[in-house]
Amino acid sequence: MDVISVATSPIEGQKPGTSGLRKQTRVFMEPGFLENFVQSIFDAVGGLQDKTLTLGGDGRYFNKRAIQTILKMAAANGAVRVLVGQNGILSTPAASAVIRARKTDGGLILSASHNPGGADGDFGLKYNIPAGGPAPESVTEAIHRRSLELTEYRIIETDDVDLSLCGEQQMDRMTVEVIDPVAIYAEVMRGLFDFDAICALIASGFALRFDAMHAVTGPYATAILEGELGAPVGSVMNGTPLPDFGGGHPDPNPVYAKELVDLMMSAEAPDFGAASDGDGDRNMIVGRGTYVTPSDSLAVLAANAHLAPGYKGGLSGVARSMPTSRAADRVAAKLGIAAFETPTGWKFFGNLLDAGKATLCGEESAGTGSDHVREKDGLWAVLLWLNIIAVRRESVADIMKAHWREYGRDYYSRHDYEGIDKEAAEAVTGELRRRLPELPGQRFAGLTVAAADDFAYEDPVDGSISRGQGLRLVFAENARTVLRLSGTGTVGATLRVYLERFEDDPAQMALDPQEALAPVIAAVEEITGLRTRIGRDAPDVRT
Repeated sequence: MDVISVATSPIEGQKPGTSGLRKQTRVFMEPGFLENFVQSIFDAVGGLQDKTLTLGGDGRYFNKRAIQTILKMAAANGAVRVLVGQNGILSTPAASAVIRARKTDGGLILSASHNPGGADGDFGLKYNIPAGGPAPESVTEAIHRRSLELTEYRIIETDDVDLSLCGEQQMDRMTVEVIDPVAIYAEVMRGLFDFDAICALIASGFALRFDAMHAVTGPYATAILEGELGAPVGSVMNGTPLPDFGGGHPDPNPVYAKELVDLMMSAEAPDFGAASDGDGDRNMIVGRGTYVTPSDSLAVLAANAHLAPGYKGGLSGVARSMPTSRAADRVAAKLGIAAFETPTGWKFFGNLLDAGKATLCGEESAGTGSDHVREKDGLWAVLLWLNIIAVRRESVADIMKAHWREYGRDYYSRHDYEGIDKEAAEAVTGELRRRLPELPGQRFAGLTVAAADDFAYEDPVDGSISRGQGLRLVFAENARTVLRLSGTGTVGATLRVYLERFEDDPAQMALDPQEALAPVIAAVEEITGLRTRIGRDAPDVRT
């Protein structure tokens, strides 16, 4: 079968970030756009001759069509085998598990994570390296450079493969192996957790709800929670993946998972609630009447991980992204293990995991994971919580109260200002960056700035340095704030403001978080004039 070389134009300015390249779906559907980016990936990683890839996505609009194009391009570029999730489905953590278990030469994951889907939504594509994690900056830079100079891509003309049938099919000289998207991932989970103990917990009458948000974790949660662990049918809500996520926003937080949160705060609440996002790498944990912040969740998991068989030997270390609260640091100090503070982006955890310096990692944006894969993993976090509850036989609320009594409470919230004018957002952060040296010692809204910087990170494994990772203000009164422009949106700019205050007085540990953080919120506004300058009275999302 002949390989066709098709002329294409460079896609200037389309630089992949920490989560690959994300654009509006219709941009990816433009003639040559997907093909240019895919060929750039193939070229940047040294070609595909005689290589094997893993391929799949979260089922969003254009997922299946894009997979067929990528398969034909992989065949044209000399790949010998591609493993594809049945119906094009592979969650991001499952893709990492497949890459590692089958030792493929990396993989392509089609997803825009927690961004909305559909023809008018977003689409994304990223390359994961053979270790199973996101490509490091050296690779994404090479992909970007290649995309700016590419003049043609290679593809074969042939029929589509049937993605609905597991098994092997031939595409020219390349074998397409359609695999059960859940099987390898579920086997990894069985090796980490005490499924018998969780089964016994559920059999005792423990009720749970998992909101898959019509995204990729539906089949995984149904197979594991209902199929293997015995949760009643219907415990998984919104479990069928849909191209537009049912018109919803697949981001597991109290705003977009309101149906679940309302249930958990009602008189009819089950014992445990959880949700995951578009591609399955994020999670939200909710107990009856109790929302658990992602920062607190990481700290609780670190303190109790030894209760699960896969972590009974203890942890080598804990890593968190810089904007994540310092709650996990307090656990690490008590356990006598290392605590690492990295920039936002899971790839920064990869070196620590590969080097054995950290076992658990987490981000305040609802991503937690461990060294079992090289991605954050939403369902893994849910199963670890269930394993902990199965051993401790305490409610989520009681576990949180006990944790705060032992370690103190880090009141924490993230305020997102979405879709704002990019120039206005950059003006706010730019002015604050210029003022950082003069702020220490000044007092705002009753708080004194003790330190201020633009976070830079030196990787303890390879010595690489990443600068400009977030503007930090540390207050003398056990409080902190961080401002960052997010790169995950596709329209306008998203400015995130992270707010944190530590409290070790047991009498002050039951406050509403926004009330507890009011002085920090006021100080940020006094320093930056944020809301006036971007024309917003309040954040779009509080988590």
